[in-house]
Amino acid sequence: MGRFEDALRRPGLGAIAEIKRRSPSAGDLRPDADPSRIAPAYARAGAAAISVLVDDRFGGSWDDLRAARASTEAPLLAKGFFSTVEHLRTAKEAGADAALLILRDLDDEQAAGLLAQASSLGLDTLVEAHDAAEVARAIALDAPVVGVNARDLSTFAIDRAAQLELVATVPGDRIVIAESGIESRAQGAAAELAGADAILVGSTLMRAPDPAAKLTELLSRPLVKVCGLTREEDVAVAAEAGADLLGFVLAPESPRAAERVLPVPETTLAIAVWVGEAGPSDAAVDQVHTVEEGKVRGREAILYRDGQPVARLLDLPWGEEDPTHWQTAAQLVSDAVSDFSRTPPSRAARASSRILLAGGLGPENVADAIAAVGPWAVDASSSLEVSPGIKDHARIRAYVEAARG
Repeated sequence: MGRFEDALRRPGLGAIAEIKRRSPSAGDLRPDADPSRIAPAYARAGAAAISVLVDDRFGGSWDDLRAARASTEAPLLAKGFFSTVEHLRTAKEAGADAALLILRDLDDEQAAGLLAQASSLGLDTLVEAHDAAEVARAIALDAPVVGVNARDLSTFAIDRAAQLELVATVPGDRIVIAESGIESRAQGAAAELAGADAILVGSTLMRAPDPAAKLTELLSRPLVKVCGLTREEDVAVAAEAGADLLGFVLAPESPRAAERVLPVPETTLAIAVWVGEAGPSDAAVDQVHTVEEGKVRGREAILYRDGQPVARLLDLPWGEEDPTHWQTAAQLVSDAVSDFSRTPPSRAARASSRILLAGGLGPENVADAIAAVGPWAVDASSSLEVSPGIKDHARIRAYVEAARG
């Protein structure tokens, strides 16, 4: 395993941050981009690896890769339309740790040959697929790192839903990268929950006033959930305030039950909340609480994506307190980090390590809870209301600001 692969196996959602001056679909992005300045800034912002476009159609050149290599020790991915061993040799000589191989442009014999040649040169590879047939080819070729691109290279259209379904089909022993079209923390989280080890982000970063700061924002945790939403105006305020996850309680016995999952902006993620078992809804994720006799819901819940567990919610008992709640949650987070340090985590281990902390959180204490627990996400509902199901907009904004601050 090379430096590129190793960096992408770290716990949590990683990022390959891209340097490109223009895009065939979007035109000029950052014509004056200086790889010698951007690459080290990406590394400081937490990039697992850095992708450098070397193709002139993207305003790139091999000199950009050399400049990035001279300015950072972070793993570098050479990105272009490579089809010969000479391309791979040039990438290696320019300082790349890995090279992109696009299956759309290569048959299986060519791809297998380039994978072998890359390995002999000491280069890792990112094998890129765009549809189910190409994902199957990447798996059959034993590609260690598989990229699933949401962008159709013929039409340049983005289809995130199709991408996530393909990401979910990649075996857990491979490193899988969700490429293209990620603009928000929630979209990154959607890829993470589908099984992505990392996201590759280019245009979003290069359009930002400060690309490294935007990368920090995309990777920052915890995610922020506002739950118990019943009105479109409350959804709009929560999204505008910067909430990532928007929860809709579909258990009729709840005092803040919603009739349905309301439409949410594409930069957020809708979560349907159930008791006992999930039913049909338009949500991307189901949060299913245990049943507890005499109470609206049980204390704990599992989050599912397409029936597969992806995270765990820790809450207070319904209508009760527990002074050890944060300490218990913090221990679970600590145990998960310790497990990750000993062995590459399975998808099941990753799911159990994603702790969504709930229970009495609000603007006044969410920052303290985050400091004490270090959760993957935080969740507030009743503390943000003027009455059950009716949100206080000022408190939503204050809560999100405190959680993201």
